[in-house]
Amino acid sequence: MAKILAVLYPDPVGGYPPEYARDEIPTITGYPGGQTAPTPQAIDFTPGELLGCVSGELGLRRFLEGRGDTFVVTSDKEGPNSTLDRELPDADVVISQPFWPAYLTHERIAAAPQLRLAITAGIGSDHVDLPSAIAHGMTVAEVTYSNSISVSEHAVMQILTLVHNFLPAHEWVTTKMGWNIADSVSRAYDLEGMDVGVLGSGRIGQAVLRRLKPFDVHLHYYDVHRLPKEVEEELELTWHPDARSLASSVDVLSIHTPLHPQTQNLFDDELIGAMKRGSYIVNTARALIVDRDAVVRALNSGQLAGYAGDVWYPQPPPPDHPWRTMPYEAMTPHVSGSTLSAQARYAAGTREILECWLDGRPIRPEYLIVDGGGLAGAGARSYTVAG
Repeated sequence: MAKILAVLYPDPVGGYPPEYARDEIPTITGYPGGQTAPTPQAIDFTPGELLGCVSGELGLRRFLEGRGDTFVVTSDKEGPNSTLDRELPDADVVISQPFWPAYLTHERIAAAPQLRLAITAGIGSDHVDLPSAIAHGMTVAEVTYSNSISVSEHAVMQILTLVHNFLPAHEWVTTKMGWNIADSVSRAYDLEGMDVGVLGSGRIGQAVLRRLKPFDVHLHYYDVHRLPKEVEEELELTWHPDARSLASSVDVLSIHTPLHPQTQNLFDDELIGAMKRGSYIVNTARALIVDRDAVVRALNSGQLAGYAGDVWYPQPPPPDHPWRTMPYEAMTPHVSGSTLSAQARYAAGTREILECWLDGRPIRPEYLIVDGGGLAGAGARSYTVAG
């Protein structure tokens, strides 16, 4: 029997379950490129339910306890007396989400001798110390592609929100009870005709490019892996040889690159200063790709016209985090990849991974970040840690 520890975000302040806005969600069976959506043997939830919070339990309790396994769910993850730290020493599996990450540091992994599997319910496992996981013989898995389209839609929304000055205009008719058209439009522009760039052209970056194409913008991108010529021609893309060339050429920049030593604090005072005055940055990747205080300085000086992000560090951020109060922002908590639509997929994918691991069957190679248990089977990819 195994002990599975899930660290999930707290329930809605109004209680669980919430009142849902819709009765159903579309069924997604596959993703661009041919990868199929998660295919667990069964699910114990209705797609469209709130699954990512503590009471939602990713729909796993009946499945796990029916097998005789121990299932512990908590949102308490900070400090040496947290539930996470108390329950971790004899846990076999830890499940977490990028939106409410259980930071599996070297110290925490060392304190968990039985820990063999870390699952990210979603995409992005940089809250796990991967070198320590490798040394520990752990498997690290995530539900690849489950919320990529969700994030890409959120990024496009934030681009339009900034460029059209949506939030200040909305505030004039709600909290300020006014009708101040001049104030609302004094920082509003059309996206049409602008140069828009994407840093990182993986699954999310490409999805953003495809969604922006109908806006009649000039599309740019940089990635260490250049896209095929036919894709560049189809989307009329301009490729740049490095991040600086991209940043200095565009009006709007959307960040979709992974966090690693080469991208940490990449957007500092110098690189932001090389951008056009009045540029916009949208960051739905990882907060540490930008220098926190450099962003604040650029907004205050006017070098940046706006910054929108869905990612913070740490998560959740403290009440005095400067991004909460900086001007010309359109920040959200880390919600872009946790729509109810995405939750149906990453909850199903989490169950699929657990079914395979608990039964000793191969886990899909595309789900594996670190194959510490040798469970990928034939055709597994080789994983290395950047830097």
